Amino acid sequence: MGILGVIAASEPHTAEAGACLLRRGGNAVDAIVAAKLAATVTELPLTSLGGGGACVWGDADDGYKVLDFFAATPGRGLTGDPPPLDFAPVTVDFGRTTQVFHVGRAAAAVPGELVGLLELHRRAGRVPLREVVAPAAAWARDGFTVSPQIAMIIALVAPIARRSPAVASRFFPRGILPQAGDRLSNPELGDFLHALGEGNTDSHVARYWAALVDNFGPAQGGLITAQDVAAYAPVIREPLRVGFGPYTVLTNPPPAAGGGLIGAGLRIADRLDLGEEAFLSREQQLAMAALLATVSEIRQADYDHRLYTDPGSILDLAAGDGIPAWAKRTRALIAENQLGATTHISVIDADRMAAAMTTSNGEGCGEALPGLGVHVNNFLGEDDINPAGFHQRAPGTWMSTMMSPTIVVAGERPCFALGSGGSNRIRSAILQTLLNLLAYHRPLKEAVNAPRLHVEGDRLWFESHGLGAGAAAALQAAWPAATRFDEASLFFGGVNCVASGHGRLYGAGDRRRGGVVVVAEH
Repeated sequence: MGILGVIAASEPHTAEAGACLLRRGGNAVDAIVAAKLAATVTELPLTSLGGGGACVWGDADDGYKVLDFFAATPGRGLTGDPPPLDFAPVTVDFGRTTQVFHVGRAAAAVPGELVGLLELHRRAGRVPLREVVAPAAAWARDGFTVSPQIAMIIALVAPIARRSPAVASRFFPRGILPQAGDRLSNPELGDFLHALGEGNTDSHVARYWAALVDNFGPAQGGLITAQDVAAYAPVIREPLRVGFGPYTVLTNPPPAAGGGLIGAGLRIADRLDLGEEAFLSREQQLAMAALLATVSEIRQADYDHRLYTDPGSILDLAAGDGIPAWAKRTRALIAENQLGATTHISVIDADRMAAAMTTSNGEGCGEALPGLGVHVNNFLGEDDINPAGFHQRAPGTWMSTMMSPTIVVAGERPCFALGSGGSNRIRSAILQTLLNLLAYHRPLKEAVNAPRLHVEGDRLWFESHGLGAGAAAALQAAWPAATRFDEASLFFGGVNCVASGHGRLYGAGDRRRGGVVVVAEH
């Protein structure tokens, strides 16, 4: 029996869809597209064909590329006074903390997920599209079993999902919150996915775009116009490359925000020789919190503005420009002890092609495309990707995101493919996992599931379970207002990672989001 590939995802159906394509002779791209299509059905609070994302993929022979299919700011062609907007706040309760999102039709940006997945398959897939869409279409039509994690996340976003009957009917078909083990279906989405695989793809994409304009345009309180959808196309980019010891980290470049911040964090960690402290010790946790605090300061230092006005400076930062000063700042923090709805899939196949894809629907805007069963994003209503304020970017501007699908190579051979969900916590989740692997040399499962921290401005959040003696008390003393989680929490993201090394393929899923690993065999 031979190994065909390995996939790590946040939900069993999602992982199995990718493994199914590997068994059918597909490569890593076929697998990741099939898995992501399945996720739009089975991880419905987290991703959707009405969302967007990015994928980094490739191999040692042909090199690596990023396909950026995140969202664009709508409003092309609109003149005069802005129309009345359907835009309202909703609070999501994470238990230990809350976060305010904005929903409604005016929260929807121009989505890229549908055309992005199709473009990725066109460029690098090798089996027919009908086989790639088949698992997702079947589960949408016939139903799937709700996992405990998805049931929990549906409960979190219930105030948004109940906003319209079209969305509520997908999340709560019996009028009540679904429980783990219940079955959900989306026949409209199933029919649409099936049609994509069997018919004229261009005509079905045109139907999707038309529904978006008809239901999310100015007459309905939205901002999406026919000019917006006509102008949208996914973008091929060169990955941002960051050296770390014998490895090179390949991740999402500007205008995405996360990759540059992760790159800067790796450069600082390398300069400070992090990795010598005992893992999860008091000293290691204080050093990690100081590093994350510095990364937060970097973002506050005009970073988001420069993503658009001077993206070269972000690339220079990740290459080491200005890092000595930031490392000095981090060292001072350590010495002074003054430490201030996304999903990911990773695949490596037997030919050592790697793919890492992160997508999001935000939390969804609470409105759907009639007849298609697609819940549309609320990217214009998320604080972390609108740092200058809501509805401030010019129409046609490519939106920034913290999403950072990442491949780690030695030479050009893939060693790890990883990424995470988790809004603005994505940078912290990926940076810590990378350092756990590359600096502290932890086994993959431990590296992915170790306790995490996050720093945003002058606020610290941390998981205390599993920390070494005195570590939690030291963090609490350094940050008196810190929010402490005594158990692993989905607040800190969901890293899913696969690896190639020592003659084998293996992976680790994040327990915070029910991570699943499937090794496909024949």
